[in-house]
This record gives sequence, structure tokens and C-alpha cells, in this order.
Amino acid sequence: MTLQREDKTHHPLCNCQDTCSVEAILSMDERGQVVIPKDVRENAGMKPGEKLAMISLSKEGEICCLVLVRTEHLSGMVKEALSPLAEFLKQE
Repeated sequence: MTLQREDKTHHPLCNCQDTCSVEAILSMDERGQVVIPKDVRENAGMKPGEKLAMISLSKEGEICCLVLVRTEHLSGMVKEALSPLAEFLKQE
């Protein structure tokens, strides 16, 4: 399933534009482990040992979404998320 973004702005989590796709439906085993399918790993250029951050999104106090982000993209995301706060604090 592919979702078209109507506003064409960058997504705040991944800095992507235009589309977000459901790449796979995953199942968790009894140990809490999930497997990212080989074709998804290959399409994403993922390598063994690569570090991913799991980010949770909440709605009304309940986690509704989990997103995987490559750790090398985290610093840019944090900077982008905190820059409006930094600007606000400068005005104080």
C-alpha cells in the first residue's frame, strides 16, 4: 500500500517526500523478535549489524505506531525537531 502525501512537505520522521509505503506485514514471535523481509532489507540497502532506532508515536497515551530509522539520520531529525524550540528560547 502506498500513501501519497498531499502537502509535499518533508515528513518529520524520515525527511521523505511524496510517498510512504507499507512494505510488509510483520509478525512477532514468542521471544518478541521480528524479521525484516529480505526484499525490504535489499531495497533499503540495509546491511547486517546496521543500527536502527525504534521511535514510538502515541495517541491519547497509547503507542499507535512504531517507526524504524537508521541511527545516522537521528542527529538531523533531533536538530530539526528541536530548532523551533531553540528559536523560541532565543526570543525569551
